[in-house]
Amino acid sequence: MTALLEVEDLRVSYGKIEAVKGISFSVEAGQVVTLIGTNGAGKTTTLRTLSGLLKPTSGKILFDGKPLNGVAAHKIVALGLAHSPEGRHIFPRLTIAENLQLGAFLRKDKDGIEKDIQRAYDLFPILGERRKQAAGTLSGGEQQMLAMGRALMSQPKLLMLDEPSMGLSPIMMQKIMATISELKSQGTTILLVEQNAQAALSLADQGHVMEVGNVVLSGTGQDLLHDESVRKAYLGED
Repeated sequence: MTALLEVEDLRVSYGKIEAVKGISFSVEAGQVVTLIGTNGAGKTTTLRTLSGLLKPTSGKILFDGKPLNGVAAHKIVALGLAHSPEGRHIFPRLTIAENLQLGAFLRKDKDGIEKDIQRAYDLFPILGERRKQAAGTLSGGEQQMLAMGRALMSQPKLLMLDEPSMGLSPIMMQKIMATISELKSQGTTILLVEQNAQAALSLADQGHVMEVGNVVLSGTGQDLLHDESVRKAYLGED
């Protein structure tokens, strides 16, 4: 079975500094795959490169059998790869409904767009209740819900989530993780970057531990969750 996403020997540099140093991994359709690691490990750089915001210095990216190297970011979205970025980047002066509509900017199927907006409201009821409210007035957790809902509006084959729980209260983090679990149960393929290693590995089919631009350990989510070195380094256990 061919993987939906294949990353092979990917290298990415900022000037003379190599941030990603030849990593390889794949994501099968229907899987949740997580990249964990400390700040500066290269996780966000990897996602930004996959979505076309950064250019790799070398390596191969195949998505649904098609090479992504050199493809413009908006065309990558059209191919079915959506990115909910770190820091959310919602449009603060636009309403919740307008933010969601912008997530479907490449689509022409009006009925389908309305159906997917309703799906976002079903996933995140608070967004439906406040659909006419300016997005900038939402709490951090609500903005994260909106960023995820907006990414889903492009009907992605693969949804990339970058630090969805960052800066959130424990209760809101649990809500976000429960939603990711719900999306998984609906068959959504997800590549998750998350500093909360415990939550990420608990959800993930496969996980990869990154350190200073390298993948240093890979395995199933459960294997990594019970790996002694991972528990010491990322789960705060002695």
